[in-house]
Amino acid sequence: MPAPSAIDRLCETVDISAHLDNTAISAATNTKAGAFNVWGNSFAAEYLPAGGSLVHVAGVPFRFPPVCDGPDNIRCAGQFLALPEGRYDWIHVLAASERRCEDTVELHFADGSVDAEALRVSDFWSAPAWFGEVKAFESLVMHYPHHVQRDVSAVMWAQRVPVTRRAGLAGVRLPRNVAVHVFALTLQRTEAAA
Repeated sequence: MPAPSAIDRLCETVDISAHLDNTAISAATNTKAGAFNVWGNSFAAEYLPAGGSLVHVAGVPFRFPPVCDGPDNIRCAGQFLALPEGRYDWIHVLAASERRCEDTVELHFADGSVDAEALRVSDFWSAPAWFGEVKAFESLVMHYPHHVQRDVSAVMWAQRVPVTRRAGLAGVRLPRNVAVHVFALTLQRTEAAA
């Protein structure tokens, strides 16, 4: 096993499994299982990493969600995610959006303060990165409930949210916007924890 990279030592993947409430990844043999949006579209599993695997996007580690084994993402509806308390500089998010979305997350600190920061996620339909995100994964086909649509891809993005307050971060409240889907979350420090 290779030694962890410098960025790996600064990052902590967050277990969000208790909050997963939507299925957006399906197998070609069971396209009805996915329901990313109102049309029942989903990402094709064969183009994505294995469920539970540690993946790196632009050097940042993420714990990929389950694949074809129940819910695989959080459809944002104001959920509060408790975080391992610590001082962080970035919250990295593996996400997709049913349309291009700009919304707000609330960062909750151990001292009781709350900061609002922007979360911007581009459309999952083969679209450009409107907000400077990194294309994390691309499904080269789109699943509909009753068929596989060729030549229409779906994109999962890696985006980040700054943590500007120099205090212990304790939690994050996701947007109240069901068009935004979070698949994984990683915290990053600028310096290694003492």
